Amino acid sequence: MTTKIFCDIAELDLIKKFNKKKIVKGFTTNPSLMRKAGAKDYKSYSKKILKICNNKPVSLEVFADDHKAMKQQALQINTWGKNVYVKVPVANSKGVFMGKIIKELNNLNIKLNITAVYSAKQTEKILKLINKKTKVIISIFAGRAGDTGKDPVPEFKKSITMAKKFKNVEILWASVREPYNYLQAKQLGCHIITIPPTTIEKIENFGKTFDQLSKETVKAFLVDSKKSKFKI
Repeated sequence: MTTKIFCDIAELDLIKKFNKKKIVKGFTTNPSLMRKAGAKDYKSYSKKILKICNNKPVSLEVFADDHKAMKQQALQINTWGKNVYVKVPVANSKGVFMGKIIKELNNLNIKLNITAVYSAKQTEKILKLINKKTKVIISIFAGRAGDTGKDPVPEFKKSITMAKKFKNVEILWASVREPYNYLQAKQLGCHIITIPPTTIEKIENFGKTFDQLSKETVKAFLVDSKKSKFKI
């Protein structure tokens, strides 16, 4: 199985650039990336993204924290484009499982990207609620789990195994820390991995020999030493 690469970004110029790359099969965003990109109006900014990328999946996240407001936002976001996946968190800021909203939106045949998932137990709870026809992405945060000393790999293995019963469900490796995560995601059988732009560019350079890397590394040292005009 091929692991699809999505680009995790909100800057419009970078979306234009990476939308042209064949290696990139979709885009993910979140409120933090939107803020970093300078978005002031969430709706108008999201529509600018969708105007650039209208033929690949784009995940746009709700930012409400309660059920009623979250549903209202999700219903609105869903109308912005046929390629939109509405991104909803597995739990709100109080730690309350958002199962009710996940089930309601799934029953309305709204494509979902369920985010901030960390464990196979959370995946299991999600799978118990959804149907077997409406597309669902389950985003498991590998890097953030690793940052706390926890190994995310067993959670992926269990989640991927459970998801095999659902042809409409894809497991996504989120929170990438290095290019090697792409190879890990492929080996595990993840359907998707979402990656920052700079890391995607590094992946495009996969295949270099150790000798080539040694040569390039020393060249970089040489260039910097000359620029600094070092002398001993």
